[in-house]
Amino acid sequence: MAATIMPRASTAIPLRFSPPVGGVAGTSFKPEHLGAILDEGPQRGFFEVHAENYMGAGGPPHRMLERLRRDHPLSLHGVCMSIGGPAPLDRAHLARFSGLVARYQPALVSEHLAWSTHGTSFFNDLLPLPYNKATLARVCDHIDEVQEAIRRPILLENPSTYVAFRNSAMCETDFIRTVAERTGCGLLLDVNNVFVSAANHCFSALQYLDDFPLARVGEIHLAGHTEQDDDEGKLLIDSHDGPVADAVWKLFEIVIARRGPVPTLIEWDSNIPHWPLLKAEAAAAQAILDRHAGRIRHAA
Repeated sequence: MAATIMPRASTAIPLRFSPPVGGVAGTSFKPEHLGAILDEGPQRGFFEVHAENYMGAGGPPHRMLERLRRDHPLSLHGVCMSIGGPAPLDRAHLARFSGLVARYQPALVSEHLAWSTHGTSFFNDLLPLPYNKATLARVCDHIDEVQEAIRRPILLENPSTYVAFRNSAMCETDFIRTVAERTGCGLLLDVNNVFVSAANHCFSALQYLDDFPLARVGEIHLAGHTEQDDDEGKLLIDSHDGPVADAVWKLFEIVIARRGPVPTLIEWDSNIPHWPLLKAEAAAAQAILDRHAGRIRHAA
């Protein structure tokens, strides 16, 4: 039986669902690519960085990011806020995050629907949540707190998961939809995460996308994944260490055909390739975005 959702007063900030960067493709920024990027000059896309890599006051990381920001929009992607954690948000971490938003004025700001801290322990993983009323209230409170601190909405990313909880009282898409409605946040749809979770839990990725609130999507992530064997068979891991899989490209095109072009990021966080390969992945995403933008213009 579905959980009963009670109305909730919210301090939500009104969200613009058409981010300033528009329907363009971007890539994760890696310092080893800076020289090649600068040699090419200003480009059409955008770059995304993990907030936690730039929480120091200055030094080479900020000099690189300042140089990149002169010519390109940025997307700031948080990894360690622990939005779904049982403890209050770390105020020092939130202050540093807020400072980065103020300093760089990124076009997009996002975090994960996950938890990664408990007490004084910090885990190097984005851990899953049970989808019930208690978790829902906690996640909404934390998102309200983040949005109040940065004075703008965030985009909340759907997770890749490897376990499910017996005490979940609603499906993931209903949970995410309710969080967005209560807080006014937008959504970051990670298509690879959908594919990975669908394979691991034996549900339909297409049905998940049918149920997902696409109108609230302000950014899309695409990435590579890997397979590993466990006692129950094959497990897909959201590894971000290779090209986007053909099946994920197909899902992406389905999403764009339905939603229309939105900013799309190629994530590649280990086994970093040379810049031309990463740029080619972004170009493939851009071709899909442009193809559907053209259809929308002709239909209008």
